Amino acid sequence: MTRLRVLGLIGAIGAGKTTTSKLLAQLGGVVIDCDRLGHEVLLQPDVIAQLTTIWGGDILAADGSISRRELGRRVFADSAERQKLEAIVFPHIRTLALKGIAASPATARFVVLDAAVLLEAGWATSCEKVLYIDAPVQLRLARLARRSGWDAAELAAREAAQWSAERKKSHADAVLVNDGGEMELASQLEHVLMSWNW
Repeated sequence: MTRLRVLGLIGAIGAGKTTTSKLLAQLGGVVIDCDRLGHEVLLQPDVIAQLTTIWGGDILAADGSISRRELGRRVFADSAERQKLEAIVFPHIRTLALKGIAASPATARFVVLDAAVLLEAGWATSCEKVLYIDAPVQLRLARLARRSGWDAAELAAREAAQWSAERKKSHADAVLVNDGGEMELASQLEHVLMSWNW
C-alpha cells in the first residue's frame, strides 16, 4: 500500500487557512481539520470530567458541554493554564488525526493536516511538508473583525499563545502570502505542489 503524502497546514491567525484548505481539497487533497477534531474532543465525557476537575463547573454551558469561550477566557491569559489544557486535549486530537490519515482513500493526491498548533504540539513529524499561509496584519485584522468580532488586542493575545510567526516560517517548506483573491491563492498553491512534484 502506498503511503499518502501528508501536508501540514499552518499560518498566521486570519491569514486564510480555511480558504487554503478548501482549495487544497479541490486540488485532490483530503483535509483533516484539527480544530474540528478539537471540538469533538471537548465533547468526550472523560475530557469534560478532567477539565471541570481543574477549572470547575463554570466552564460548562447550560447543556453540560464545555463553553469554549469561557474555557478560552481562562487559559489564553495564562500560559501555565493553557499548557494544562493542551496536555489533556492534544493527545486526543493527534490520535483522531492519525486515524483520519490512515482512513484516507489511496486515490487521494495527498492529505492535509490543518492544525494551527501543528508545530507547538509536535505533530509536524507526521508531515512530509509544512506550508505556512501569511497575510498583512491589517488585512488579517479586518477578516477577524468580520468573522469573530476580534480587535487588535484579542489577536495579540491569541498570537502570544503560539510560536512567533518567524519561528513558524523557519519550520515551513513554503510560505504563501494570501493578499489577493482565491484565484491568486489557488495559483500559488498549484505552483508549490508542482515544485514538490506532488
